Amino acid sequence: MNHSRETFVGENFVADVFASRRVGLFGLGRSGLACARALAAGGAEVLAWDDAEGGRQRLSEVGLAAVDLHKVDFATLNALVLSPGVPLTHPVPHWTVRKAQEAGIEIIGDTEIFFRQLAGTGAKLVAITGTNGKSTTTALIGHVLQQAGLDVAVGGNIGTAVFDLPEPVHGRIYVIEMSSFQIDLSPTLKPDVGVLLNITEDHLDRHGTLENYAAVKARLFANMGADDVAVVSVDDAWCRKACDAVPAAARRVAISVQERLEEGVCTVNGVLEERTGGHTAMGMDLSVARALRGEHNWQNAAAAWAACRALKLNGNLIAAGFRSFGGLAHRMEQLASIDGVLFVNDSKATNADAAARSLGSFENIFWIAGGQAKTGGITPLAELLEQRVRKAFLIGEDAPLLAETLRQAGVAHEITGDMETAVKAAFAAAQQARAEGVARQPVVLLAPACASFDQYRSFEERGDHFKTLVEALRREQAARQPGDDAT
Repeated sequence: MNHSRETFVGENFVADVFASRRVGLFGLGRSGLACARALAAGGAEVLAWDDAEGGRQRLSEVGLAAVDLHKVDFATLNALVLSPGVPLTHPVPHWTVRKAQEAGIEIIGDTEIFFRQLAGTGAKLVAITGTNGKSTTTALIGHVLQQAGLDVAVGGNIGTAVFDLPEPVHGRIYVIEMSSFQIDLSPTLKPDVGVLLNITEDHLDRHGTLENYAAVKARLFANMGADDVAVVSVDDAWCRKACDAVPAAARRVAISVQERLEEGVCTVNGVLEERTGGHTAMGMDLSVARALRGEHNWQNAAAAWAACRALKLNGNLIAAGFRSFGGLAHRMEQLASIDGVLFVNDSKATNADAAARSLGSFENIFWIAGGQAKTGGITPLAELLEQRVRKAFLIGEDAPLLAETLRQAGVAHEITGDMETAVKAAFAAAQQARAEGVARQPVVLLAPACASFDQYRSFEERGDHFKTLVEALRREQAARQPGDDAT
C-alpha cells in the first residue's frame, strides 16, 4: 500500500456548519474543491474563486460555477475559506485576506470547517505536525491503528483532503497531518491527541520569523483540555517551549531520541522504551522495523508509539504494526541496487534539516540536490557533507548557490542542471568508486534540500521522475547483463 496516497472516497461528505449562509472560498486545488463541494452539499452559498483559470475550470467537476471575489462585497459573507497555500500574513496578506479583514469576517481553512463537523460526533482526532517527519508519523500511526482493526481515516497535508475522507461517526479515528499553514487557519483545533515532532527553520517566507513559525506550531495544543494528550519532543528548544505551554488540564507525554527519559517515550540507539517513574514499562528494538531506519525515524516511532498508547492500544499491537509498516514513497525509499549501487529516493527532503537526516543514514554518497533553496541553503550541512558525500550533482535554479557552499566545504561537485543528467552522472561516478574497491556500497541519494517548484509541480512529481529514471537504468543494465539480478 502506498500510504502517501491512501484515499477514502468521501464525495458525499456534507459540511453543514455554514448551512444557509454565504461563504467566500479562495484557492481551488484538491482541498479547496473538496471543501467547496462539501459546503455546497451542506446548504451553504459558496462563492468560489481562484486567480488561475485552471482552478476555476475545475469547479465544474463539483457542479459549481466560479464567482469573481474581486467583485464581491465581503461584508455580505459570513466567512472566507482560504487555501493553506495562500499567504495569510507574509510576505504580505493576500488580497482576499485584506478584504476579509476590512469586512470583519473570519478567515479559516478547510481543516477548521472539518474540525467543527467532528464536534459531538464521537469521532476522535489525532493531529500531527512538525517541520520534518510528520507524513511518516501520520502514516505510521494510521497503519498501526488499521492493523489493530480500528476504524481509521488518514488525511490532511499527507495528500488526501479532509473532505475526501469519510464522514464522522462514533468511534472513527481521524489521523490528520497538519502544516503550519493549516494550523494558522484552524482557530478551534482541539485534537484528542496532538503530536509535535520538531521545529527547525522553514517556511520563513510565510511566517516572517522562526519565532512566529514556532508559535503557530505550538497552537496545536492551545485548546486542549482534560482527557487530551500532547505528545511533544523535548529534543529542541522550540518544542520544549511548546511543551511548557500545553494547558495544565491536558496530559503531556515527552518523547526523545537524545536522552533516556524518566517519564515518556524515548528511542536511544534504536531501542524504544516507554518509561514511567524511571523504569521501562514496555518497548521494542526498532532494528526489526525495516522502514524505520535512522534517528529521524526513531523519533517518528517514539511519537507514533506515544500517540497509539494514548488511544489505549496494547504495546504488542503497536510493535506488530511497526514491523509491518512499509514506509512512504519519497521518504528514504530504497528503490534498487544496480551494479552494486544503491538508489534512494528522499525527494521529500525539501530543506537542509530533512536532508541531514537521510545524509546521516548512509556513507559513500553520490548526492543529487538542488531546486529552490530555503533560507540558509545547505550551509548547515557543511560538516556532514564533508564526512558523507563523495560527490554532489546539482540541479535546479539554485544550483550555483549550493555549489558555492560545496566549494567552501571542499566537496567535489558538478552542476548537471536536470534530473536525467544527474542520475546518469551520479551512477557513473558511483560505478567508478565501486571499481576502485570502496569499503561501503555506493549510494546515489536524491535528498534535494530544496523545494521542487522550479522544475516540478511537487516533491512527489520530482521523486516519481527520479524513480522512472532509476527503473529505466535498471532495465538497461539488466539487458546488458541478462544473467545478473539488478533489483
